[in-house]
Amino acid sequence: MHDAFTGKHTCICGAVLPDAAARAALQDDHARRLEALDRLGEAAAECGLRADTDRDLILLEEDEVALLEGAGAEWAALGAAIRTLRQLLPLRTLSDFGFTSAEGNPIEEANPLLNRIGVGVEAWAFEAAGDRSVYKFYRPREGKRIGSAFGFGPGDETVLRATAGLGDYRALLEKLMIILAIGGMATEVVAVTPEGILVAKQALGEAMPQGDDMSRNLPPVLIEIPSRFLRADRDHPRLLFLRGRPFLVADLHARNFVRGLDKALRVIDLVAAPWPAGAAPRDPLLEEWLERVRADPGASALPHAPDAEL
Repeated sequence: MHDAFTGKHTCICGAVLPDAAARAALQDDHARRLEALDRLGEAAAECGLRADTDRDLILLEEDEVALLEGAGAEWAALGAAIRTLRQLLPLRTLSDFGFTSAEGNPIEEANPLLNRIGVGVEAWAFEAAGDRSVYKFYRPREGKRIGSAFGFGPGDETVLRATAGLGDYRALLEKLMIILAIGGMATEVVAVTPEGILVAKQALGEAMPQGDDMSRNLPPVLIEIPSRFLRADRDHPRLLFLRGRPFLVADLHARNFVRGLDKALRVIDLVAAPWPAGAAPRDPLLEEWLERVRADPGASALPHAPDAEL
């Protein structure tokens, strides 16, 4: 099927849940998009182009370097890198999604094609009037930042303290990949606008009552983190190994879950960040636990003592 707004292939239509093969294809798209962003950053650096933020890379267009592609192999590589990213993250205008070009914030205006169903710190959510799919418009914030991500520092009573703050496009793209990886609602990246708004599409689910305790309903792939190692300012911080890399995943409260058509609870949003490469301050016990829990998700903080006895 094709998306009503972009005409591109989509596997998401209303509340219908994509099958395993379609979810795997979505996850492959997420991974290739992140790889393309990395290659673009490397190619830009080879050409002496410095990006203040990854937004500058995300919004690059082919015609900005087309005349220079014959000047050398590095410029040709940059042009190819831009084209690859544009295939995986096409530029679209807000008018493609039924918004007017009125002054101010166009997505605040009434849109006969999209019904607003939620406004959050990171994104505005809409339900398509046609097939009832959910479209999320992630708006850039101050300093060309977008979304949210964790920053790490030493804790007072723990090894690490994780604090949520402004994110970047890489962190947002990683988050959408993590949602799918933990069995969350199917999510695909649709487009980015010239204003830097990233548009994602999700299957529709039934919202959970606010305030519900989700501690017993967290995705089983997530690993509980011993309290001696980390404290975070978001609900239910957990560890996830994704493609061999450890990530902190949190903000798993009731508003970030929905019940899918199959009656299963599925995550629709979260806050995440790659686990810091080296704990600050360096903590051998934490580093040793990370290695053991990679092989055994149930490993305790100490090698020969259950966490309940610590």
